[in-house]
Amino acid sequence: MRLHEYLSGATLVANLLGSLVDAVAVNPLPAPQTITWGTSGPLSIAGYLSLNSPANQIVTDAWSRAWTTINTLKWVPAAVEAPISSYPPFPSATPSSSSRFKRWGSSYVSEIDLTIADLSADLQHGVDESYTIDASSNSTHITISAQTVWGALHAFTTLQQLIISDGNGGLIIEQPVSISDYPLYPYRGAMIDSGRNFISLAKIYEQIDGLALSKLNVLHWHIVDAQSWPIEVKTYPQMTAQGAYSAKQTYSQEDIKAIIAYARCRGVRIIPEIDMPGHASQGWTAVDPTIVACANSWWSNDVWADHTAVEPNPGQLDILNNNTYEVVKNVYTELSSLFIDNIFHVGADEIQTGCYNYSALARDYFAQNSSRTYNDLLQIWVDKAIPIFNSVSDKRLMMWGDVLLNTPHANDLPKNVIIQAWNNGIQDIDNATKLGYDVVVSSSDFLYLDCGFGGWVSNDPRYNEMTNPNASIFTFNYGGTGGSWCAPYKTWQRIYDYDFTLNLTDAQKEHVLGAEVPLWSEQVDDTVISSKMWPRAAALAELTWSGNVDPTTGIKRTTQLTQRILNFREYLVANGVQAAPLVPKYCLQHPHACDLYANQTALSAYVTSS
Repeated sequence: MRLHEYLSGATLVANLLGSLVDAVAVNPLPAPQTITWGTSGPLSIAGYLSLNSPANQIVTDAWSRAWTTINTLKWVPAAVEAPISSYPPFPSATPSSSSRFKRWGSSYVSEIDLTIADLSADLQHGVDESYTIDASSNSTHITISAQTVWGALHAFTTLQQLIISDGNGGLIIEQPVSISDYPLYPYRGAMIDSGRNFISLAKIYEQIDGLALSKLNVLHWHIVDAQSWPIEVKTYPQMTAQGAYSAKQTYSQEDIKAIIAYARCRGVRIIPEIDMPGHASQGWTAVDPTIVACANSWWSNDVWADHTAVEPNPGQLDILNNNTYEVVKNVYTELSSLFIDNIFHVGADEIQTGCYNYSALARDYFAQNSSRTYNDLLQIWVDKAIPIFNSVSDKRLMMWGDVLLNTPHANDLPKNVIIQAWNNGIQDIDNATKLGYDVVVSSSDFLYLDCGFGGWVSNDPRYNEMTNPNASIFTFNYGGTGGSWCAPYKTWQRIYDYDFTLNLTDAQKEHVLGAEVPLWSEQVDDTVISSKMWPRAAALAELTWSGNVDPTTGIKRTTQLTQRILNFREYLVANGVQAAPLVPKYCLQHPHACDLYANQTALSAYVTSS
């Protein structure tokens, strides 16, 4: 937002706010664990902030990027905060002039003193990401301390939101500030899917930028699916040659290395997913058609007895074909060595039992013993595939919750497998943690970003109705009739208000590693990925970093997040992340004038019971 737009549009600012501190006070997102403002007035920033730090290229480069952003944007907060009790429901006052934007003080903050306790700590799950910032009114230095390089990077992104324009071409920190900060959860992520629609390198980089700015630290990359295989496997070049949408819509191994390096320099881990044995067709069939069951079937939604897939196109690895495991081992060996994170996602979701009606091996297996079930069949996959994965590398495996909790499921799954819980809300989280499994929360009822855009399969007779099948605004279309299966759209408030450890015991809570917002790509490509991801993913960023509850009142701070996320959306756009608007611009410029309840009595329903 340009400065003149801010001055001409922020009609409530002059009457309610004495200085920009109230604007900066909504920053940064995510809210730090503790932030204390001084009262001695703004600190002017010199023409360049020099960094005094231990020698480390990642740190040096990160500060160079941060300072370039600060000095180029000269950010003016786009959304301001005001005391809830003091704002009228329809504010009309306007600022009288730009005189309030001026340079204060004769001294300048000119240096950053950074200390890092452990320069060698790798960017892996559980690394210490804490940091402190102290900008004192009687010092020309900002002091930052961090346990690791990765905490230092978070401190820089915080400063990017705190150092703002003074209105006259300079920069200020509005007030002396002290911050002590760390994340509640070690896993804070978002998922992209390049198997249904291809996502370009530029847009993947854009998502990483958004993750870094919001202190999300995991990009879970669902690389392949039944519809396409875009990643290069040198052992089997035919996988991309025949399985990608086109030669241009592929990721070379050099591309992969570049993405990993780009993310690492910004404190973001790349966790790859190769989904198997379900969601497997393109790529696999190019290596050996016999290892894929039901690949040539119709996915069949009209004759349920012939149902082979949850969506087109059908295909699952044949669990009883020994050749399957040779190909799996070769693919996993190559790709696990390419990705540097200590976690590798191997899928295991949505096994469609009807698919194995097309496997002679499976039919014979069940014919030999009538007591055998599909649970037994899936257990064979677990017993054969997991030892292969473990023999290839020491990476920890991650799987979707289906393999543990759905039908069919494995009868015995190793306890060191991380479960990604996406079904049944808190129930699946409760069930998995009771069994002693570590869990990453991705409940579709709260966190699926692709939901609510209508159904995408064609020739769908459910739309042939002359009345609204969901006329009541309270129906919310949870069943998906006439729309997406996971409707409605998950708003930032739906995401932020999710108490995913509700009623868990302390022992169970220890097994919750964090949470992730998935964005499946049946209706997503380069043109919409950022607008569907952002700024809603930022609501999860704060939820998993510092939580949704005010520590002093025990009340959810959804109202307080409002101005923060509205401002952050503008900040994302200013940084090249094409985030969607959440409200009319009026709501940014008139604090809380768009809240549903003027007196905030609705907050009484937000008292946490966890």
